[in-house]
Amino acid sequence: MTLLMSTIYCVSTTSSIIRKILQEHLFIVTELLRANLYEFQKYNQETGGEVYFTLSKIQDIARQCLEALEYLHHLRIIHCDLKPENILIKSYNRCEIKVIDLGSSCFQMDNLCLHIQSRSYRAPETILGLPFNEKIDVWSLGCILAELYTGDVLFPNVSAVMMLARMIGILGPIDMEMLVMGQETHKYFTDNFDLYHRNEETDQIEHVIPEKSSLAHHLQVSDTKFLDFLSCLLEINPRRRPTARQALLHPWLSFPYE
Repeated sequence: MTLLMSTIYCVSTTSSIIRKILQEHLFIVTELLRANLYEFQKYNQETGGEVYFTLSKIQDIARQCLEALEYLHHLRIIHCDLKPENILIKSYNRCEIKVIDLGSSCFQMDNLCLHIQSRSYRAPETILGLPFNEKIDVWSLGCILAELYTGDVLFPNVSAVMMLARMIGILGPIDMEMLVMGQETHKYFTDNFDLYHRNEETDQIEHVIPEKSSLAHHLQVSDTKFLDFLSCLLEINPRRRPTARQALLHPWLSFPYE
């Protein structure tokens, strides 16, 4: 009898606690997805198995991500934190993915904050403190696809000025109009628009010379259609960068891989 009463008390107490929690919190139940792209690529590299992220699969991922972004942007929502960790695999065999985590997202008409996007996937207009729109998500996707192909982060998270130097070295110079209008330009460029950083040891200003390279050299890819597609997504000037809807019309996405 004592055991029965104790059990009833425990159940009653637990139910009371659950009711209290539910009154104060919103629980969202979603489908169970698999590893994110970062975790799975790392696992794939460490196990030394057959390379999963072939051009065919990268094409599938690109198309699905652009469709997700097109839907979000149609609702005037900017994801603001697209990165490999926020793209989860739904099916390995069919190479199906889903874009997740809208915790940093915002509406296009919001008072937009400059401190957004994970650094390695941050668009140049965000770094320079320029007004931005949904095209920052397209830039992030370009960085992600390049990373899936090479296995390395395209713009390593070292410092903002070094990222800008790498962007300029690989993709070409930043348009003067962007530099002139950027609220944060003075943090990375001199009055003559030369890149610089402050040496923490000597407290001296040092010029930064971008190392000349190219996207083709970095990717070591012979597929010109894929290279052209990435070059479009990674257009430094957002005025020339395609929207998600425009990017979906690129010929590479309909190229048939065997």
